[in-house]
Amino acid sequence: MSNNSILVVGGGFAGITAALEAAELGYEVYIVETNPYLGGRVAQLNQYFPKLCPPSCGLEIQFQRIKNNPNVKVITMASVESVSGTKGNYDVKITQRPRFVNEQCTACGECEKATSTQIESEFDFGTGTRGLAYKTHPFMHPMRYVIDAENASESQMAAIKDACPYGAVDLDDTGKSFDLAVGAIVVATGWKPYDVSKLTNLGAGAYKNVVTNMQFERLAAPNGPTNGKIERPSDGAEPKKIAFVQCAGSRDQNHLNYCSYICCMASLKHVRYVRERSDANVTVFYIDLRTPGRYDKFKSLTEADDKLSLVKGKVANIVEDAAGNPIVTVENALTGIKTEEKFDMVVLATGMEPSIVGMEPKVAGTMDADGFVVDGEGIIAAGCAKQPLDVMKTAQSGTAAAMKAIQTVVGR
Repeated sequence: MSNNSILVVGGGFAGITAALEAAELGYEVYIVETNPYLGGRVAQLNQYFPKLCPPSCGLEIQFQRIKNNPNVKVITMASVESVSGTKGNYDVKITQRPRFVNEQCTACGECEKATSTQIESEFDFGTGTRGLAYKTHPFMHPMRYVIDAENASESQMAAIKDACPYGAVDLDDTGKSFDLAVGAIVVATGWKPYDVSKLTNLGAGAYKNVVTNMQFERLAAPNGPTNGKIERPSDGAEPKKIAFVQCAGSRDQNHLNYCSYICCMASLKHVRYVRERSDANVTVFYIDLRTPGRYDKFKSLTEADDKLSLVKGKVANIVEDAAGNPIVTVENALTGIKTEEKFDMVVLATGMEPSIVGMEPKVAGTMDADGFVVDGEGIIAAGCAKQPLDVMKTAQSGTAAAMKAIQTVVGR
């Protein structure tokens, strides 16, 4: 007999959608998310397609649906350790890391004030810092602080506990392990930006004023490290001349062999961010500017800006002058002319890589040559675990995965 419960691995937009679609049809669903919050990459954006909404717009609705549906069980700061069994009857071992903050937390912030130590913020991709007691963003769900015990001393942990007026800090939290019995598994583990340290010719990591597209997204976000002001990381100055370099690692047999689908659209969106905030001149260096379907209109409206230059050509190299200005070497594919041009700031449109690449797979199933998950018996891929997608198509993928999971547990 098949177990009617469904496990969703990953609490980003695809995972949330899959979970809710199944739960609202009466099925018990567990969402297991490695981060302390739900929302995945969407939560880190300033705006997302197709309507350029802030992420809180779509996510808050989903969070309310989760709160109102007892069929959805959310397990954050957790990961799958092993899967055994077969389609319809899986035994899944889960481990959950300690949060050191219980359900009594009101997110008042007193714990955060208890220590002055700041460390690099993972949520902001290193563009900002966070405290030892922290919440990642204002619409975090669950809205509960996390304590970074790994970087805190005993005295700092004690100070954080003493600062909480609600008794929400539990220093005895050791995490836990438990088993789940489920009939189907949706793999919605999402994506990560390609490691730009491998792109040594483009200067990411070596030069402060060369940033990735996701770092730029955080700089443009009102809840980001600069409160939405786009500025050079080296000196905080407002850039007057910005370059966007497309296919940074994508469509390259030495890095990502495929097109990451959203990078061109993201850079055009970033051009809008810049032009809404300043009078800066912007250049986009591209191989092919791909804006499929409805996004072609967005491209047409954006490229009409007289402050935007579109240059077809692959960037060969980026170096830095004594003042920290990136100098871009590119060969124009239309004219054949090789040029060097100085900018105040360069943004690399890094590709989307499956989050599980480089990790030992814990969920039974197969991955293709690029690390994307291929559907198996009772195991269904969703969102960017399956292929590069935008948010709208990610949601559609989540719905499709839910339907396949339901068909699995009812034995069809």
